[in-house]
Amino acid sequence: MSTAPDPACACTTLRKATRAVTRLYDEALAPTGMTITQFAILRNVARRGTVALSRLAEILVMERTSLYRALAPLEKLGWLAIADAGARTKTVTVTDAGHAALERAGVPWQAMQTRLIGAFGAEQWAALEATLGRLSTLAQEADA
Repeated sequence: MSTAPDPACACTTLRKATRAVTRLYDEALAPTGMTITQFAILRNVARRGTVALSRLAEILVMERTSLYRALAPLEKLGWLAIADAGARTKTVTVTDAGHAALERAGVPWQAMQTRLIGAFGAEQWAALEATLGRLSTLAQEADA
């Protein structure tokens, strides 16, 4: 009796794809001195103006300690300002220098975005993006 092979590990498959795509974006952003992770953090903070660190961790689906480690070099570069906002709450804001860095990185980011989605196909990307959104929600609900 033959059994069907086990499907590939979902986590391993997603992590491999993430590493490959991250590498592409990091290479595109390298001349700006920014990584795609830093770009994502800056962009998410810029969209919100000022945001609590705990809320930013939720938005980015990051562990707070990982986020705080990722913020340190951005603050040191002067791209982010972290401030106390009351009892055990800190907020983060993109500085003028951070907005300028984000604008410089936007050109190579957009070029890679266009290249990758163009090669993958806009309709396939839209479907994958929706599917990954559902998967992310499912995983977060399972973790709760």
